[in-house]
Amino acid sequence: MDGFNEHLKHSIRLRLSVWLSAVILIMAFAAGALSFFAAYDEAHETQDDVLRQVASLLTNQRAALLDSEGNEDADPESRLFVQYLSGSSTHRNRAASLPLPRTLPDGLRSVALPSASYRVLVVTLPTGERIAIAQETAVRDEMAAGSAMRTVVPLLVLAPILMLLVGYIIRKLLQPVVRLSSEIEGRGDGDVHALPEQGLPTEIRPFVVAINRMLGRVSEVLEAQRRFIADAAHELRSPMTAMSLQAERLEGADLSVEARKRLSVLRRGIERGRALLEKLLTYARAQSVDGATPASSGVRIVLRRVLEDMMPLADEKEIDIGMEGQEDAVVAISESDLGIVLKNLIENAIRYTPAKGRIDIGVHSEGAVADVVVEDTGPGIAPGEREAVLRAFYRTLGSDQIGSGLGLAIVKAVLDRNGAKLRLDYANERTQDGLRASVSIPLVGDSAFANKSSHHVAPRT
Repeated sequence: MDGFNEHLKHSIRLRLSVWLSAVILIMAFAAGALSFFAAYDEAHETQDDVLRQVASLLTNQRAALLDSEGNEDADPESRLFVQYLSGSSTHRNRAASLPLPRTLPDGLRSVALPSASYRVLVVTLPTGERIAIAQETAVRDEMAAGSAMRTVVPLLVLAPILMLLVGYIIRKLLQPVVRLSSEIEGRGDGDVHALPEQGLPTEIRPFVVAINRMLGRVSEVLEAQRRFIADAAHELRSPMTAMSLQAERLEGADLSVEARKRLSVLRRGIERGRALLEKLLTYARAQSVDGATPASSGVRIVLRRVLEDMMPLADEKEIDIGMEGQEDAVVAISESDLGIVLKNLIENAIRYTPAKGRIDIGVHSEGAVADVVVEDTGPGIAPGEREAVLRAFYRTLGSDQIGSGLGLAIVKAVLDRNGAKLRLDYANERTQDGLRASVSIPLVGDSAFANKSSHHVAPRT
């Protein structure tokens, strides 16, 4: 109930449906009640008119009266009691007559008798004789209620149909808003192009125009940030390269043991700085929106190139890298973007996997999506940090590895730009260690084909 109240508080469509339905129900019940009582009273008036018409017929035509015994086989709903109120003994069947008081005055009234209640009309004929025309009240009420219900039933039936039609019309009218929200929901972090303004209701178009102006300003800010990062990294490459060359020259000079130790530390720092600059440039490029036509690439072809670059790092730590299965896939992503993704994932796995560990790489196709999986035997990432590690410059808590904190941020930026997804899990859920990085990329056509493996990769099945 709390969830419904919260949804009702924030949903214009639901509020419109609820309020309009409530108004329809209230008006339908009010109209039904008014119609029922009006029809009920009208039916009673009609029945009273029948009594008057019968009295007029007897007065004007002087027709012979039928006693009660003659009407016993008649329909109860149309049965009328007509009898004299005078004391003449020429009239038969007194036993079947209603025990009406002889002193009843002329006119129309309800009379309660021991057997039942009756509506009675008393008139005096031109001959001076007094007659009573009576009809049972219960029969009259039943007839009136039936007539009134026939008036109300169509209204009660049409009210729910009207409520359903109102809900359907509201959904149809708000469909452009739903499509707009779906489009916004499906965008990546860096996708800030303008929203479509065609086909929107007049009341919503100014809101969308304002959002587009804001998106334009956000796009300019993001582009300025990307240019700043790229320009800063580019400008720093030259001095870093010069420092690296100077350190190499200095290494050839006659230095003491202590100086050489410090020079070695200096060179490692310079290399880390150069690696950071390359990461920054890659991150800036990954965040830019590529307007080129969609590209495609074979996963294993790109993977073989990446492993050729990564194997020396793996060999230093004696890490076993192998492929699971022989499946391949052609995915909707350029070879350069896929190379950036795989390089960062495998480099991350090598960095955090302990010496003599293992890294498994697999490619699995299911439906219209290919999953590229990289598993390692490192410490893994706790569930509480899996969102944080996708942000730039975030380092896993307690990690003693040297890095820039940009690897997974670059992967996410590239995948978002290509409509792909990254999922991080434990490689071993039971022991809660190891990292399983799964990349889901849309397939291009019929992408399953056999691929020749590189001599660096030992296939595992």
